[in-house]
Amino acid sequence: MSLVPDHAAEAAVDERARFPFSAVAGQKAFKQALILAAINPAIGGVLISGPRGCAKSTLARGLADVLPGEQHQFVTLPLGASEEMLVGTLDLQQVLDEQKVAFHPGLLAKAHDGVLYVDEVNLLPDTLVDLLLDVAASGVNCVERDGISHRHAADFLLIGTMNPDEGELRPQLQDRFGLAVALDNQYTIDERVEIVRRRESFDQAPQAFCQQYHAEQQTLLETIDRARLSLSSISCDDALRRDIAERCSAACVDGLRADIVWYRAALAHAAWQGASHIRSTDIDAVEELVLAHRRQQPPQSPNQSDKQPPSSNPYSRPPETGQNNDQQSASGDWGSMAPQQQRSELQSVVLPVTEQQAVSAKSRLTPGKLAGKVLGGVKKSSLLSTRPDWFASLVASAGQWPPKQLRFKASKTGQPVLHFVMLDTSASILSNQLFAKAKGVVLTIAEQAYLQREQLAISGFGNESVSQILPQLRAPKELRTLLDQIPAGGGTP
Repeated sequence: MSLVPDHAAEAAVDERARFPFSAVAGQKAFKQALILAAINPAIGGVLISGPRGCAKSTLARGLADVLPGEQHQFVTLPLGASEEMLVGTLDLQQVLDEQKVAFHPGLLAKAHDGVLYVDEVNLLPDTLVDLLLDVAASGVNCVERDGISHRHAADFLLIGTMNPDEGELRPQLQDRFGLAVALDNQYTIDERVEIVRRRESFDQAPQAFCQQYHAEQQTLLETIDRARLSLSSISCDDALRRDIAERCSAACVDGLRADIVWYRAALAHAAWQGASHIRSTDIDAVEELVLAHRRQQPPQSPNQSDKQPPSSNPYSRPPETGQNNDQQSASGDWGSMAPQQQRSELQSVVLPVTEQQAVSAKSRLTPGKLAGKVLGGVKKSSLLSTRPDWFASLVASAGQWPPKQLRFKASKTGQPVLHFVMLDTSASILSNQLFAKAKGVVLTIAEQAYLQREQLAISGFGNESVSQILPQLRAPKELRTLLDQIPAGGGTP
């Protein structure tokens, strides 16, 4: 009986007919992003954000069939995958049969020269995110564990899908995706009818349905192959490079990755269109794909206009008045005051912490730091998981099988943390800039939560009601713009 993870079932799934890429109705921007990434893999993958039922998985899986060359693997990274499943581990069967330490490749090795697909990428554990970041940047998987030292190429097209309602994606991983597409599930009646018709035809006779789109699939494959070969011969004027730089600067993006990806995407678009040089139309065509997940709001200085940008937040209707509202308190009629705004005023806040909380926080493990280390002995400690460490068990038992004593992997301690903030948005808090100071405290809490990768939720109570300001999600990096748009007014519910 083999103790090595068996991917035969997954391979059998891959061999089944996939819904043809060309047969998917609509989703023009999504298709374009995938095609550009296939033409120029240096772009760095595609992130797709949208609700359920938008053909995210269908299009991602169909891409593998139109990649040039030999048949490419489409590898799915499940949310429950272990580090060993992803990077590879000891081949226990060979150790037992031949008494040799051998490497058993993981999903990264299988995805080489193919597609690595991560569904619900925003829910991926941080330990796996860290591994993906390293390998995606270098194209090489280095394994130093379980007595194994091994390196192998892992150059793949990374595709991630997510539902934004279920939380944000870790910023470090989000920026690694070259292109991003935000989908919606709003279709016309005719589109809905056609989508259902095609899906029903595929389910009834997959092979016959695929044959109907064989010519389109082949044409697309040849177009991608031709575009790949022409990349090195396409030129770009310095004026267009400057245009890219100016637009990235105006979008207030972090670093220079946006500039690089934008050029590579425009290059792929020109190749796709059969052009010999990059044109302004190529730059325009990929702008939103590059900036959708990188664009930031520029910081506002106190000397700027009091006009606030439009927002869908229910609190953002009234403008800031800039008046001293202490006179209103004299009348004792805070509840009848119209909503007004105060911008955030950063505070030097030290949150009260008990001695017990301080010790607990200091001992709490940073996610992933101790994962994979071997803790000797049988499973008697809460620091040990239920995952056996087979290599350590074999060594401790001098190669005897079954082992005399099982050793276990370290367990991740530390529980998920949610910071729930109730912000007073009634009119009385406008006195003495208290609302501005309260927003500053919220920013301090949010910054700490962001650095610790913890969750944050904010509700406001004022205007005779309680409203959601920020849903429960991983604390965002930038919150000040949202808070500055929230007015206070009315009475306390």
